[in-house]
Amino acid sequence: MSAFTAYDELPAGLLSELRHTGLDPHTLYLEVVQALREDLPEPHDVDVTSAATIPADARGVAVFGARESGVIAGLVVAELVFRTVLGDDVVITGRAHDGTRVKPGDTVLTVSGPTRGLLTAERTALNYATHLSGIATATARWVEALEGTHAKVLDTRKTLPTYRALQKYAVRCGGGHNHRFSLVDMALIKDNHVVAAGGVVPAYRAVRERFPQVPVEVEVDSLDQLRELLEVGCERILLDNMSPETLREAVEITAGRAVLEASGGLTLEKARAVAETGVDWISVGALTHSVRVFDLGLDLREG
Repeated sequence: MSAFTAYDELPAGLLSELRHTGLDPHTLYLEVVQALREDLPEPHDVDVTSAATIPADARGVAVFGARESGVIAGLVVAELVFRTVLGDDVVITGRAHDGTRVKPGDTVLTVSGPTRGLLTAERTALNYATHLSGIATATARWVEALEGTHAKVLDTRKTLPTYRALQKYAVRCGGGHNHRFSLVDMALIKDNHVVAAGGVVPAYRAVRERFPQVPVEVEVDSLDQLRELLEVGCERILLDNMSPETLREAVEITAGRAVLEASGGLTLEKARAVAETGVDWISVGALTHSVRVFDLGLDLREG
């Protein structure tokens, strides 16, 4: 493994698919190379275990199988890992589409190629796929809990550093929706901004004056703050750590004048009760900051 496949040598179809998912192929490629370098730091470039135990000309088949029920995500990234390690000397078959529901025993990806390379790439590919499938599976559970209500589930910016695009992609694979991606595409006025600005209305007006074209959402922790914002025309309000009873009253007060998002201390067990209050969105940081990885395994067979 003295060198990885160059970006411009990767299959055009794979790069196009990544763009279609909303991921930037070149950025992701650089992240994959960095992840692989954690296993193969320069200047060594050798998987000592595989080099010692596997003949250089050995070929094999790596089969990814689901060991639990859930929603798969990140297999397109797993393919990128194998392509980066093995280049054209790899055959990918039977890759399930990200967002597919699977059950224990389902084969979701088959990769054929040099055995050494397959095992060198194995852990990095699994790290991406198990983590992202865990997010997709958790998101799908929230979507199911809200089914039949008006509310939809949102992620947050509580993401692993440098993993935000991937984690938000996995949320979409699970049927969820993305909140703002960065600090520039939307203003979210939270409690500390309110303190610094001297109140919810001064904070809201300051953003509207400085950045008139940027969408604005304001966090409130009381119905009085909600009323103040409705009077000045705020169109999106985050209701923080409110009980279902208070949320229901907030919906009645708002009467459709603003989009309402519930957040703070929410659990899957509480999801239905919160959704039935009539809020529009439910944001869940746990989708990305504390999700359990999906149980996905790789079994090697002789080629």
